[in-house]
Amino acid sequence: MRVGKAGSQAITLLGMTKVLSLLSRSPDAHKGCHGSVGIVGGAVGTVGAAFLSARSALFTGAGRVFIFRPDLSDGYVLDPQTPEVMVLTVDQFDNKPITSWVAGPGLGQSAEAIAVLRSLLELHCPLLIDADALTLIAHHADLADLCRDRTAETILTPHPGEAARLLATTADAIQTNRLAAAESLVRRFRAIVVLKGHQTVIASPSHTAITNHTGNPALATAGTGDVLAGFIGALLGQGLTAFEAASLGVEIHGSAADSLVKDVGGMIGISASELIPEMRRILNAWVAQTTGSI
Repeated sequence: MRVGKAGSQAITLLGMTKVLSLLSRSPDAHKGCHGSVGIVGGAVGTVGAAFLSARSALFTGAGRVFIFRPDLSDGYVLDPQTPEVMVLTVDQFDNKPITSWVAGPGLGQSAEAIAVLRSLLELHCPLLIDADALTLIAHHADLADLCRDRTAETILTPHPGEAARLLATTADAIQTNRLAAAESLVRRFRAIVVLKGHQTVIASPSHTAITNHTGNPALATAGTGDVLAGFIGALLGQGLTAFEAASLGVEIHGSAADSLVKDVGGMIGISASELIPEMRRILNAWVAQTTGSI
């Protein structure tokens, strides 16, 4: 498989001019025009992962964002920083108008997590699978089969350790040939694959694979993957294809880290939550540059 080069050439290489124009706001826009993202995760003890994904989706254009948690017994039914996000239990997702799903941030490995993931895999709706949901698929053959057989667009976003579990190998083996590993995951699951890490690989059953050249080691901190998942989920909800959403999401996520490193003078101590407003700024700037209007 040939490998395209992202980075500063992405708008030309990926046809992003058209993609970015899809994200512009018309004068009569309302919240229903820009997607409703459902984040499934946030088990007790890991609710922050779901909050980060939800904030990211909200700040990058989603019209509405819901978090569906397996358990509300810890009392976290509101994110004080983003009260616009609605927090519900997982058994309430059936009656919500979700246009894209993100499964996994802080989901856990409980029986309830397995059950809700199985239900999501059976839905005909764009779905991004991350974090704990990837581990569940790696450990449960029936979930892996449901993932492979989905007819709606699916994105897997593993880091090397999660990719190793999915392919029954080691993280060292994944890192030895990242492109080959991403291609193996595409064949195994018939999905878009975002293999995270240095020069993230975006691979697809029907597109030339891309290696991203934005980003830096400042991203090697807790929560940055949750932020990326929410961002890609928001792009899916706004009507981008899975490959478009993954490619644009990865590049802007990395560009935000590059910008923050310049602002603070180094790579130490940048937190995942700091990426979110910077991603919003870059996304707006790119859309304005493409469409010629704010």
